[in-house]
Amino acid sequence: MIREITKADLGWLDDPSVFGVNRVPAHSDHTFWADEEEAYTFRDKSLFESSLVGDWNFIYSVNASERPADFYSWDYTDRAVLDKFDTIEVPGHIEIAGYDKFHYINTCYPWEGHIFRRPLDRDGNAVLTGSFAKADYNPVGSYVKVFDIPEKMNGTDFRIRFEGVEQAYYVWLNGTFIGYSEDSFTPHEFLVTDVIKEKGNVLAVEVHKRSTAAFLEDQDFFRFFGIFRPVKLIATPKVHVEDLDIRTVLNEDNASGSISVRLKLKGFKEAGRISMSVTGPGEKTVLEASSLIGDLKTEDSGEGEFTYITLPEHKLDEVRPWSFIPEPKGMPPLYYIRISVFDKEDKCVELVPYAVGFRRIEIKDNVVYLNGKRLRICGVNRHEWDPERGRAIGFMDMAKDMDLIRKNNINAVRTCHYPDRIEWYGYCDLYGIYMMAETNMETHGSWMKFGAIDPSWNVPGNSQVWQEAVLDRAKSNYEWFKNHTSIIFWSLGNESFAGEAIVEMNRFFKSKNDGRLVHYEGVSMNREGYEDRISDVESRMYAKPHEIEEYLDNDPKKPFILCEYMHCMGNSLGGFNSYMKLFDKYESFVGGFIWDFKDQAIYVTDEITGKRVLRYGGDFDDRPADNEFSQNGIVFADRTEKPGIQEVRYYYGKYNS
Repeated sequence: MIREITKADLGWLDDPSVFGVNRVPAHSDHTFWADEEEAYTFRDKSLFESSLVGDWNFIYSVNASERPADFYSWDYTDRAVLDKFDTIEVPGHIEIAGYDKFHYINTCYPWEGHIFRRPLDRDGNAVLTGSFAKADYNPVGSYVKVFDIPEKMNGTDFRIRFEGVEQAYYVWLNGTFIGYSEDSFTPHEFLVTDVIKEKGNVLAVEVHKRSTAAFLEDQDFFRFFGIFRPVKLIATPKVHVEDLDIRTVLNEDNASGSISVRLKLKGFKEAGRISMSVTGPGEKTVLEASSLIGDLKTEDSGEGEFTYITLPEHKLDEVRPWSFIPEPKGMPPLYYIRISVFDKEDKCVELVPYAVGFRRIEIKDNVVYLNGKRLRICGVNRHEWDPERGRAIGFMDMAKDMDLIRKNNINAVRTCHYPDRIEWYGYCDLYGIYMMAETNMETHGSWMKFGAIDPSWNVPGNSQVWQEAVLDRAKSNYEWFKNHTSIIFWSLGNESFAGEAIVEMNRFFKSKNDGRLVHYEGVSMNREGYEDRISDVESRMYAKPHEIEEYLDNDPKKPFILCEYMHCMGNSLGGFNSYMKLFDKYESFVGGFIWDFKDQAIYVTDEITGKRVLRYGGDFDDRPADNEFSQNGIVFADRTEKPGIQEVRYYYGKYNS
């Protein structure tokens, strides 16, 4: 392995053209085991994977100039060195741990009114030198984790995966610079084979609260930073499936289909054969096949050690369609694929399982169909949130959210406005929840000022520099989650106006020919030259029922969907039926996603009463702030149902299937 860049540069924080250094290319989110025996014995965790969550050593600094710049090279066997550090829990937000301050903002950038920053000059060039790297206020978290390679962990190569770090971070292992990344909500991996050792590894991570990525992450939420999702050490065997692209086809008869698989394989010359089995509902085996490596179609990946391999397409005479099934009728059928890779001695060296469904998405005569039946989206926007831990949610949080979603007849979620934790996509596959999988992008403050449209310095706009950054986010979103049946729409992001950069994002998703629809609402703000080039659907937010009727009554170009509606602030959800009646009147009305699922509020101890209370935006002397705009859920932050959810349960129950 050759590490292309060997020295960190603080200037990357100010350069939008640098958003990832030495990263492993994004790939599918599959897990893998050594063989069937290991998969059976260690069902919940592969021996190729080791968690690095828990207590880390930590130093907080208010800006880059005050950070311990060489902390990655210190001697962590020296007690005097360790005494310089606090302890922080990973995953978690630095603010939740008691450092820095809470800050909620919706539209504008969090520094407005404090400091002048713009992402572009009049010619569209980036002009950000020193804006973040030399800022008086741009906090830094310096993290250190000392770890050993577990005795049972076997592999020829090692990598470290960060599943979510906000907002820009540098990584060193054993004093060697490993890499840099932005894009807070997408997993990133870095190879460490050449520097890792059996015991006493020192992993150092320097997290900066803001960088040029802040212009692309202007979502309506609390502005946190830190390592807020799991960190893992991953080993890979000598022959390894690096990427998995599964395509299922449901035929017009809704009773038969086909499955095809393309692999990106490391160690092609060491492989002997590949087998694939598919098990359907009732643990019925519907396919068993095996092929010698020499008989398979191969293609050079252009990445040295990797080879693309296409397995034969298999036609299946009997499959059951995947779709939402209302409670208490059960869950949709999933089919469990197991791909086994064997070496030249015919020993299994890797087993890759994956669950998929068979479904067909189409637009015919401006009507969206799923499996030949009109699709009606009865959805919610869902921020990841817990009042104790912010966006650093866990398995139980996801399970509780899914239980609320199912029992209130909600059949779809939009991952507003970033990719969610990897496990959430599997939950949606399992429970039949339709997904609008959103790319991590919102640049609201770059084109809307005080409620007025002013795109004079909009990003990404038509800027080639910013285009590369947002394309990388789109590609990562696609590659990690492409095999999830629940994804019906790819979404290009949220409230970022429209320009050539977003056209290129749209073109990327369409080039994959995966049968899904592409969504983007921002083109409704800048139609000329873009309406026919961006989005398969007419998407708006908070359009009134009569405005939807006006569109659908006048030779509409596309089906109509509400990516946000019924803004649930306070005692809201009155008049919900005005939207629901549109399902009966217009087949081209796809439905929408309520804003939103859960309040964003944080538990604190009231300084006067001593009671534990929920606090919202603006309650922390945070300025600028949009105050109670973080209070929009159909449930409170602690998941207590609000009265209005009765309307959701009733009307969505009428139309959700």
